[in-house]
Amino acid sequence: MNAQQLVDERGDLWLALAPLWLDREPSEQDYARMVGVIEQHQMSLMDLEWMFRLELAPVMSRHQLSIASEWRKFDDYKLMQQLVRHNLRLKGWRRKSWALFSGLTTMMVRHRWVELMQRVKVARGEV
Repeated sequence: MNAQQLVDERGDLWLALAPLWLDREPSEQDYARMVGVIEQHQMSLMDLEWMFRLELAPVMSRHQLSIASEWRKFDDYKLMQQLVRHNLRLKGWRRKSWALFSGLTTMMVRHRWVELMQRVKVARGEV
């Protein structure tokens, strides 16, 4: 998969979920937008979980840990470059390594992710 394919297939989903890593709790509007974008992609909850752990968290957690990080909003263009670069290299040992350490990279936003997944289940009529 090349960079353009990644942006076309995942870009809007990645950007929609980025507010999970901001310094404020997502608003009702944020959650509604996230659920809407997730539903457009029709991914299973398991696929969403792995996308969260492997595709997003390794990049986004670096923003949380950086002193110079932007906490109010992200530069979408710069963020997309970082996400694409990470995901193009996400093969073999890198994929396994991130899977192994995904608990560490997701722990600061896990409560928000659980809330979002609950809302997705409600939207899908699974609750």
